[in-house]
Amino acid sequence: PEHVWRINLDVPEEAQQNLSFGAADRWWEQTDLTKLILASNKLQSLSEDVQLLPALTMLDVHDNQLTSLPSALGQLENLQKLDVSHNKLRSLPEELLQLPGLRSLLVQHNELSQLPEGLGQLLSLEELDVSNNQLTAIPTSFALLVNLVRLNLAWNQLKELPADLSAMKSLRQLDCTKNHLETVPPKLATMASLEQLYLRKNKLRSLPEFPSCKLLKELHAGENQIETLNAENLKQLSSLCVLELRDNKIKAVPEEISLLQRLERLDLANNDISRLPYTLGNLPQLKFLALEGNPLRTIRRDLLQKGTQELLKYLRSKIQDDGPGPHEEPPVTAMTLPSQSKVNIHAITTLKLLEYSDKQAAEIPDAVFDAVGANPVATVNFSKNQLREIPPRLVELKDSVCDVSLGFNKISSISSELCLLHKLTHLDLRNNVLTALPEEMEALKRLHTINLAFNRFKVFPSVLYQLPALETILLSNNQVGSIDPVQLKGMEKLGTLDLQNNDLLQVPPELGNCENLRSLLLEGNPFRTPRAAVLAKGTAAVLEYLRSRIPT
Repeated sequence: PEHVWRINLDVPEEAQQNLSFGAADRWWEQTDLTKLILASNKLQSLSEDVQLLPALTMLDVHDNQLTSLPSALGQLENLQKLDVSHNKLRSLPEELLQLPGLRSLLVQHNELSQLPEGLGQLLSLEELDVSNNQLTAIPTSFALLVNLVRLNLAWNQLKELPADLSAMKSLRQLDCTKNHLETVPPKLATMASLEQLYLRKNKLRSLPEFPSCKLLKELHAGENQIETLNAENLKQLSSLCVLELRDNKIKAVPEEISLLQRLERLDLANNDISRLPYTLGNLPQLKFLALEGNPLRTIRRDLLQKGTQELLKYLRSKIQDDGPGPHEEPPVTAMTLPSQSKVNIHAITTLKLLEYSDKQAAEIPDAVFDAVGANPVATVNFSKNQLREIPPRLVELKDSVCDVSLGFNKISSISSELCLLHKLTHLDLRNNVLTALPEEMEALKRLHTINLAFNRFKVFPSVLYQLPALETILLSNNQVGSIDPVQLKGMEKLGTLDLQNNDLLQVPPELGNCENLRSLLLEGNPFRTPRAAVLAKGTAAVLEYLRSRIPT
């Protein structure tokens, strides 16, 4: 109706008549209209007279039959929320970009094939929903929307996401469901505030890496073409509560899934998984586990139907008696030499990789080392066996090996052989029974990553303070009771220190001086301060809090 647009201007009819006014009818004290809701009607257009309502902070015209918007919208300089969703819009007027205070723009369920190139000018935008349109690309100016908290791009025709999205430092929720994405740009991994990511119904072949997304709580990637779960990618997701991967082509679940200690929901239904790591049973928060539609050999179907808790109990019971299974080793016949049946020669020559993992072996057969010959080996993977000591012949590889993985064994002490591997840069010893590291390890001057999670350390291994190249120390799930902040400050390259789930009764305030730390993880310890609310704000906030507590 015409008079809606003129509601601020026209004097009400009552004023023409000579009446006595009660307090409620004092039209001359009327304030300008701030909210206008015209939703769920059959409007085909909006009048340019909308400019007569300059005080509007909210305009809601969703669920009408609008094919265009008036350019006069650009004059509503107080507008904070605009909802034009569920219409028939083919384009958005350029004038929309003149609204500096716009916080919420909802344009889902229209017929948009492109967005205005300058959309990034809406710097105050916190919520943007462009789902269910026909978009094939995102304007590069999106990178300027640094205050955006929620972005919904679902149900469009996007083939790729611009790497520039990584500039959205405030983004907490990103929904890319039902597009044509085949990959996710690695730069998105730097979105430090991201908490929920939806990638369902795309064409992804692998799970993206998220090293910086320490706050990511929900990852939905069902209905893709994911075949492998990379253990490295899983390790990063320490805050994950929901992991939804149903309807993919996943063949195996890595043991590292047990590092996701906060996982509450894990959906792996309708994949190609034949066996599960029993350590899944140790996830303390897991309330929902979906596995139907997989060719699981080790778990009876009736057990699957008994629900999550029974299933976890069964998996836990198998951890104790998990000896080598009857069919795990290929039979050695007269035609296959022992070395060939166990060692991948191709991997040694082309990938410089010596692998003998997941064999439940008590020692590494000589044939494995013999197969190396004169080939330089850079990477050794002897994880997931029953080793009780470092294989002595490892020292033969000292001139070339730089990455050694001995995780998920039963190693109780480090022998001197390991300390001779002078080119070592990565050392993975997680899930063993170590209580100490020898001082001789200070010879490993190039070591920059060490993983000691899930061992039995009661004290922080002092030799680590002597390794100047260390960038990453992973010591979660031990029983460490204290750390020396002065020594840590001397480790100038240290960027990541994970001490989650230990026995720290207090955090020394001087730790705040370790300003090189980009990732300090302290959750799950018995100390009182800093409180959980401070920890949740991230490393920079924790360090700042600790510095403020240093006695002057």
